[in-house]
Amino acid sequence: MAQGDYLIQNQSFPSFRSDLNSTLEAINTSNSGTSRPSSAVAGTIWLDTTNATTPTLKLYDGTDDISLATFDYSANTVNWLDSTVSADLVNDLSPQLGGMLDVNGNAIGNGTEELIKFSETASAVNEVTVTNSATGNAPEISATGNDTNIDFKLTPKGTGKLILDGLNFPTADGTTGQFLKTDGSGNLSFDNAGGGITMADQWRLSADKANIDTPATVFDSNLERVDTSGQGTIGSAMSESSGIFTFPSTGIYWVSAFASFQKAADRRYCGLNILVTTNNSSYSDIATSWGHIKLTESDDTYTNVAINSYIDVTDTANVKVKFSADTVSGNAITAIGRTNSNTTAFTFIRLGDT
Repeated sequence: MAQGDYLIQNQSFPSFRSDLNSTLEAINTSNSGTSRPSSAVAGTIWLDTTNATTPTLKLYDGTDDISLATFDYSANTVNWLDSTVSADLVNDLSPQLGGMLDVNGNAIGNGTEELIKFSETASAVNEVTVTNSATGNAPEISATGNDTNIDFKLTPKGTGKLILDGLNFPTADGTTGQFLKTDGSGNLSFDNAGGGITMADQWRLSADKANIDTPATVFDSNLERVDTSGQGTIGSAMSESSGIFTFPSTGIYWVSAFASFQKAADRRYCGLNILVTTNNSSYSDIATSWGHIKLTESDDTYTNVAINSYIDVTDTANVKVKFSADTVSGNAITAIGRTNSNTTAFTFIRLGDT
């Protein structure tokens, strides 16, 4: 390593040869030295050997030195220092990274439009892994990292929708018990139809209801609501004073009633009727069930009557349950409340849309 003055004077041959050899050595060693050559002019390139294992290649511009690159003699690599210096990978048909690619907050694109943009979290321990596959197997995009259990998020922008294989997913969650339904045109929405019980409600007699005569509404006093935890409740749709239940929305409902009656003298038959009115018209009987009490049995004998029906509600509708008995005169009958194991109850279940 050497530097020279690049000036060859008129002199004797031995001195000329020595001066020429010094100049050639300077050229051969890239003007190596721990400082800029004294002979440097604008455009002179020289190797700064201040750090012997990682020297720096510099260009003198006539005023200052511009550092171009450092050489790592141990790794046999070059580190270009100027941010404007770029490597052309067009002709490299198998480029490889020697370490992590740092995009420095920039996106990857075609030079004009952004194709992929990265956002980093300083404390990140999880990442996304893209895995290819052999013939007959599917490639995979997965969440990986140091955590044992990791969610995978796909988040559209604003009111945009998540689209998977042509299926448009809704932009907001549904309600308890709903499920995703397609319209056949690639649009998914939350719905209840055919999805089993979506809402349920039940009312029962909190105490015995005595002196029920025919005909009479069963559930118009001594009412209490039964806990329907685990289902979406229909809400306060029962009138405790009239015993009339108002359907809160259209749909398919399952309506059932159960009553336990205590025998009264001279009554042979007792039963229940489900009556429905649509759009505030007159009530019509859609289901009837009867129980039989033998006159020979003691007065503390009970008879149980159950009744149920599907109702397709397409308009404003109300439903109520009435007690019926044979026309033989005699004492009225008592419906048993929850103080007895056979509790008289009125149940409503919404199964789905019409």
